[in-house]
Order: sequence, then C-alpha cells, then structure tokens
Amino acid sequence: MPSFQRLIKIFLLAILCAPAGGGYALAQGKLDAGYVASLAGIPVGTGRWMVDIGDDKYSAIATGGTAGLLRVFAAGEGTSVARGAMIKGTPVPGSFNATITFDKYTEEFRMGLSGNLVTDVSITPPPPPNPDRIPLTDAHRQGVADPMTATLMRVPGNGNLMSPEACKRTLAVYDGRMRYDLQLDYKRVDQVSTNKGYSGASVVCAMTYIPIAGHNPQRTAIKYLVASRNMELWLAPIAGTRLVVPFRVSVPTPFGVGIVQATEFVTAAQPPHAATASSKSP
Repeated sequence: MPSFQRLIKIFLLAILCAPAGGGYALAQGKLDAGYVASLAGIPVGTGRWMVDIGDDKYSAIATGGTAGLLRVFAAGEGTSVARGAMIKGTPVPGSFNATITFDKYTEEFRMGLSGNLVTDVSITPPPPPNPDRIPLTDAHRQGVADPMTATLMRVPGNGNLMSPEACKRTLAVYDGRMRYDLQLDYKRVDQVSTNKGYSGASVVCAMTYIPIAGHNPQRTAIKYLVASRNMELWLAPIAGTRLVVPFRVSVPTPFGVGIVQATEFVTAAQPPHAATASSKSP
C-alpha cells in the first residue's frame, strides 16, 4: 500500500475508533460530536461520532474522511459501528464493524464479541501473510474491547468525573489485526470549548502505546510510537452517564504533531427507556 494510503488509514482509524468498577446507576445519554484531524497544523480529515447510551445497551456510529492537503494525494473515507450491552453502567462489547476506502481500495472489518472475548473476526480482503509479525493467539482475544468501545470509559464511584480517576486505567484493545494496550496516566485538568456544545473541564491523560501481538516490532512507526512519551488523550463527559470519551488526541509523528480535536460536542441526558441508536441501522 503506498505511503500516502497508510497515512490516510492512520487518520481514518483515529477518527473512527476516535472502560470500570465501583458503584453504578442506570443512566442514559447521547453524544453528537464533530472532529477535525490535522498534521503539523494542516487539516487532513474530518469525522463525526454519535453515541447513544441506554439502560441496557449502547451504540456508537462514526464516519470520517480525508480533507485538505491529504485529499489532494488520495481520497479516503470510512464508517464504523460498535454495539453492545450496558452492564452495571459499563459498556460490554458485542460487535464491531468498519469499512475504510482509499480511492478504489476498500477494507471491511467484522468482529463479534461475547463480553470481552472475541468470538469471530473477518477482514476483506484478507491481509497477506507476514512472518515478521508477532503471531496472534487465542489468549490475545480475551479480556479485550474493540477500538471504539474501549474509548467509552466509565469513571467509578459517585464523585467528579473530571478527576484523576478518569485516567487510572489501561485500555486492552483488539482491532482485528493487532492486540495492544493504551496505558493512561493523569496529567492535569484543562478548560475546553467548542464551536457548538460542550464548554468546561477536560481531564488530560498521558497515553503510552504498548503493542502486544499482530505487529512487526521492527517497523519504524511501531518503534516511534513505543518510544513516544508525549502522547495525550483529553476526555470529556457524556451527560446523564458516568462515561467519558475522547475530546482531543495528540500524537507526535516524524511529520509533525497529529491531532484529532472536537469542534462540536453536543451531549444530553435522556429520559429512562428512551429508544437508542442501536435500533437504527446505518
């Protein structure tokens, strides 16, 4: 795959794939957010994320595409959908589907989960064998979440959501090709605002990338991410729930800092037993 297509895929996945413990309460909330991706200050992509949290189930739908300078070299767009159950206030994954297109090249991901166990995965077209990758085993498909559900993070207890507790976690992610951890650590609380919607506190977490399997440890990009200590994840709340989700992601790259930033973040609590987006197939 040409280098520009790899870059497009990275930004689309960042936009599309944009969790626990303690007491809980049944709650419902919705989020409708718009994001802009930039590299070294140059806009390269846009995305939209809709999350619907019900008493007993959730859905998250994301769409995105290249924009600006990156679109000059090759167009790309994608859609992803995650669905699952709400158990004691925590999202538990059930399915994850994603389609990403670069010009005339399309990849489709389908993943089924039972709790935090991956039960089946399909990628079309199948990726070619690569002996340099660390093999994935059945053990790597246990105790994980899909990339989108992993970013619906529940803050335990009954206190302030915008606290260090929001960052005290390691996200165990399986995306169909790779198994990796994102380790979060508290850094600070900043004030944020958008063109439409949320204005208030955001918890800023330091983020460390830990590849486990499915990757080539000799790849320059993998080595760069593993060594990076300047990645940040900013979190904001979904009203009516104890969930926090990404508001901004900042990742240094050899080409400059890559940022995915919310420009709209409209969130509201819902009355109990309201219909969820999971009943509305895209």
